Amino acid sequence: MVGNVSGLPKNSWVSWIQASNFDAGTAYAAFDRHAMGDMAPYVYRTTDFGATWTPLVQPTQEKGVRGYAHVIKEDLLKNNILFLGTEFGLYVSIDGGKAWAQFKGSRFPAVAVRDLVIQPRTNGLVLATHGRGIWIIDDITPLRALTPDILTKEGVFISAEPVQQRTQGNGGWPEGEATFIGDNPPDGAVITYYQKTRHLFGKLKLEVLDASGRVIDELPASKRPGLNRVVWSMTEKPPRVPPAAQLATAGIRGPRVLPGVYTVRMTKAGNVSETKLTIGLDRRAKFTVEDRKAQFDAAMKVHALFNDESALMDRILALRGSIAKATSSLPAGDASRKLLTDFDGKVDAVRKQIVATTEGGAITGEERLREHTDQLYGAILSFEGKPAQYQMANIDVLRRELGDATNDFEQVNSKALNDLNEGLKGKGIAPIAPAPQKVAIAEATGGGAVAVTRSTDPDGPVAQAILPASFRLLH
Repeated sequence: MVGNVSGLPKNSWVSWIQASNFDAGTAYAAFDRHAMGDMAPYVYRTTDFGATWTPLVQPTQEKGVRGYAHVIKEDLLKNNILFLGTEFGLYVSIDGGKAWAQFKGSRFPAVAVRDLVIQPRTNGLVLATHGRGIWIIDDITPLRALTPDILTKEGVFISAEPVQQRTQGNGGWPEGEATFIGDNPPDGAVITYYQKTRHLFGKLKLEVLDASGRVIDELPASKRPGLNRVVWSMTEKPPRVPPAAQLATAGIRGPRVLPGVYTVRMTKAGNVSETKLTIGLDRRAKFTVEDRKAQFDAAMKVHALFNDESALMDRILALRGSIAKATSSLPAGDASRKLLTDFDGKVDAVRKQIVATTEGGAITGEERLREHTDQLYGAILSFEGKPAQYQMANIDVLRRELGDATNDFEQVNSKALNDLNEGLKGKGIAPIAPAPQKVAIAEATGGGAVAVTRSTDPDGPVAQAILPASFRLLH
């Protein structure tokens, strides 16, 4: 056979021979000459039972492939998709070997790939490396979707596979850092899109919309060319939580959206592309879609309660900011400072109805309206079935507590503030304006708020290009 391989030096080691999955006369061969100091890849294909061989990669035309070849495999569904493992990584061709791209998804290292196995049931590709263990590319279907037409598009969705909302649970592990297992699949909806070239001008925007057309979330978008993947958490945005002495642990999350059909929209250079995403319940769930809706509605009621608490806190902080500004403008020994200090104490008393001012929770600190809201919110989010009656009743109780705090603040913001301003007027000091009904968030300062934001790093772990710029050569 070797004598029929044109251009192959003598005494080359046959590292791999692979029969085609589609044609009896087709086979692929990889050769290794590194023991002789030749580190170049040699990969060939025959379509006539070995009578003649066509080079796919060779030293005179390496096509971007680095490292001597170990293994070559043909896809199980499309014969134009080839996977090549070399001493320096994995290379993929979607045009039968005319052009190759190095796989860099999930920061796969430039490591020797000695064997490859395609999993028919899961559409995964398993990579056996030398020194870096087993790697699994969990889904190669986007590669199969790259048709010549798609490769001409500036930006287009490849897939948004139907996803089930897996039941969430908390647990630990007894092995500590000695657990040699791979990562679990992402607990979210995986969305894949293709870009012909790197996005350079204007904003590249990915949005998720519900059935009514409301924008639920905006996703971090990679600007890299090639195939890109982003994972959507399938959640509403977190509530806005009033600032306090300690973190509201449940309040940093948004409720998971309801099962249904959602639209993913990409806006790129003024052009809009859309695809549909279907979300379903976990097949193992013991509750119904109706139960799930009841849980979601309850969570959103507490979500709104958090927001209303924050809105009241904004007004309190704005008023206290005005008091602090007026106080700082007076000389140290001015008797009017006591008027302002006493009034500030009344305003702060309302704040202490809403949030804890001492760390430690119920044991060594305080629990106020915000802390009780956070506990209820966490309890409702922890189980996605129908909430208990006492939980629903507790929402009403906390809502009434917020109403009482709001009424107390209105009294301070009107009558008590009028009395203060009368006293200041008699001393020739400018009056303090009452807090408005709605304060811009940027104005609500001075409370030691903790801001929690989602990652929008397009090159971070949430969004990544799984096949980089090399695929620009294939259009």
